[in-house]
Amino acid sequence: MVAEDDEKQAELVRRYLEREGHSVRIVGDGLAALDAVRHREPDLLVLDVMMPRADGLDVVRVLRAEARELPVLMLTARTTEDDLLLGLDLGADDYMSKPYSPRELMARVRTLLRRTRRPGGGAAPAPEDPVLRVGGLVVDPERHEVTVDGEPVECTRGEFRILAALAAGPDRVFSRQRLLEELHGFDRYISDRTVDVHVMNLRKKIEPAPRRPVRLLTVFGVGYKLTDPAKAKAARRG
Repeated sequence: MVAEDDEKQAELVRRYLEREGHSVRIVGDGLAALDAVRHREPDLLVLDVMMPRADGLDVVRVLRAEARELPVLMLTARTTEDDLLLGLDLGADDYMSKPYSPRELMARVRTLLRRTRRPGGGAAPAPEDPVLRVGGLVVDPERHEVTVDGEPVECTRGEFRILAALAAGPDRVFSRQRLLEELHGFDRYISDRTVDVHVMNLRKKIEPAPRRPVRLLTVFGVGYKLTDPAKAKAARRG
């Protein structure tokens, strides 16, 4: 489904999607988008941010509050970091800034669909990984739950995927490209800036002082790693 109030833009996106064999519905405002998703949930939603009646951010907020897991790719003319952070924090899976390349948009659509579809169609099954523990941080892939020192932490799907990958290999350094593969599968069109945004959001949720992280650490020039701060502190003393 394409939610876009600019008719010319919506038709352009429709043509490109239909060339790739997709069936496309178009809606022109945020409330219509919510109604259409509730009536028949699409495999993917291409969602413009600036729309009448309810903007794209409100649409994502409501969809995730209703526990709808369809992938959402946001199109935005807003380019500030705060706007991008907000979209991802609310639960968008990816974003593109206007003006955008239709070919790049199609590449990102393919990537999101690969990530969320299983061969027989429909949503991917929940992973059956064991519960992952890194000190006081606990990640349960099957229940899609995160706790820090016993307190529940709400994560978006993108944040959860990154955290689960890092928790599965504590103290191992993951490159941005490796984490992008966890997010969307390998695709050269996806920007590693997406990983940085998710990491910034995660630090706000799992770190006592996000500007001085002790769990989710940057390894400069390489990537990120997840560590147990108590174990690291003991090792320094030893």
